[in-house]
Amino acid sequence: MFVSASILHADLDAFFASVEQRDDARLRGRPVIVGGGVVLAASYEAKAFGVQTAMGGRRALRLCPQAVVVPPRFAAYSAASSAVFRVFEDVAPVVEGLSIDEAFLDVRGMERSVGSPVEIATRLRRRVRDEVGLPITVGIARTKFLAKVASAVAKPDGLLLVPPDEELAFLHPLPVEALWGVGPVTARKLRERGITTVRQVAFLSEAILESMLGRAAGRHLHALAHNLDPRPVEPRRRRRSIGAQRARGRAPWSDASVDADLMTLADRVTRRMRKAGRRGRTVVLRLRFDDYTRATRSRTLPGTTSSTERILTTARALVAEALPTMRQRGLTLVGVSVANLDDDAQLVLPFDRNEELDTAVDLVRERYGSDAIVRAAVIGNVRSWST
Repeated sequence: MFVSASILHADLDAFFASVEQRDDARLRGRPVIVGGGVVLAASYEAKAFGVQTAMGGRRALRLCPQAVVVPPRFAAYSAASSAVFRVFEDVAPVVEGLSIDEAFLDVRGMERSVGSPVEIATRLRRRVRDEVGLPITVGIARTKFLAKVASAVAKPDGLLLVPPDEELAFLHPLPVEALWGVGPVTARKLRERGITTVRQVAFLSEAILESMLGRAAGRHLHALAHNLDPRPVEPRRRRRSIGAQRARGRAPWSDASVDADLMTLADRVTRRMRKAGRRGRTVVLRLRFDDYTRATRSRTLPGTTSSTERILTTARALVAEALPTMRQRGLTLVGVSVANLDDDAQLVLPFDRNEELDTAVDLVRERYGSDAIVRAAVIGNVRSWST
């Protein structure tokens, strides 16, 4: 007996661009690009010409010269997102936000009192349109993975239910890119072996996939190709801090190598913060020395931020203070974290110019991989702490 399809994946359509078209009647029905140097969002009218998120602005305008380019208004997007999430929380008892413009909703057990999942999704879409003025697509399935795939297939402004007894018939004809975790690199590895559809992935044994892609990726894709996803919908717990660290071992270190570590760690931490919609005030530096002793230093900023540059600058100042100890005792580990996270900023996007650039970089890395944009100073030409 099948478990019912009761997980909804709700995803706002071309979110930033849709907000711009909602707020300016002159943009409705026209191709709209949000952002200048890098496309932060594109309306479906612009996407019809091949414009994509994270694409360079010049290339986007060559593809669609008639597009209207508008600067991002993050405050407007944050307000719209908050309004949409209020609808989510009013519609479903369990909501798991994924980002500023999408969430999972669990409507299991609501059939008798409220209606079927399709009826609930229909009301949700109508309320978002009427109360917030934005189009939204909803996918419904038995698993989170398949609900997200369903919403992607149903876009734009659609609704799609995948019945439990039709799951594999729906999933298997799709391209391999439909599987979570299949980015450009993995897709290329699969396609080089003639594997282009989810069905072909499903026909391979777990061992073969592991040999092709590595143990973790092989197991992951083997499970998804058979729609094996046991994860429940659950509200995300609010973390008190977000951090990352790098163990350096006992090898000799230099000011330049530590600075390169700081850049990498600050990039990683702030990208995770922005993805979670969090901003923090306190930058914490953690160090471990050759004699196994540890030291922690912190600095609290006047306001919250998720800016990579502000976090990195503060971490550099903390390292400069610790340099005498590092040179005396050696260094085996460096860690950077941000605490005092703003619990009211789950859906707040960046507001200053540095954070707008960070958002654009995040989009490029999300689409093309974490190595698509790399700091030149991490490769070489790293400044010394003594300067």
